[in-house]
Amino acid sequence: MNSSPTFPEGLKKTAVLCILRNGNRFLLLKRLKAPNKDQYTPVGGKLDPYETPLDAAIRETWEETGIRVDTMQYCGILAETSPVAYNWVSFVYVADIADQPAPPCNEGTLEWISYEQIPDLPTPTSDWYIYQYLRDSKTFVFNAVYDAALTLLHMTDEPTSTVVYRQP
Repeated sequence: MNSSPTFPEGLKKTAVLCILRNGNRFLLLKRLKAPNKDQYTPVGGKLDPYETPLDAAIRETWEETGIRVDTMQYCGILAETSPVAYNWVSFVYVADIADQPAPPCNEGTLEWISYEQIPDLPTPTSDWYIYQYLRDSKTFVFNAVYDAALTLLHMTDEPTSTVVYRQP
């Protein structure tokens, strides 16, 4: 009998976000597909079975950019909850890398973006707060809650109970 386990709808998937930085610039991916199609995001992806989050971050960085990093610094966790299939727990890491041309990527277009440019670009709302905490060298555990249309309703930094975003 070869049956796959069935998981209930809404169960969180586990992933990594890999922020690649050179000074005040970030190597961001303009995504070709959902989630976050046509938005600028860090590279990343799902954990493989039996893989640690750090190993996944190093692997995903290599697979999506061709850039080898030996280690990455842990930044925090982003837990995203919605009443639809979009439910994730993402471990967020950063690596400082050498200045280099943006490599090709089959997930979309990689571009160097300065910190100051990010608010003017289409990015997931939650990501702007990640970049701010990263700039300030603050770790986080963000709980982001979305509606069924995947509009961010509110986001809280759990360790401090600080509401960092509330939909206007």
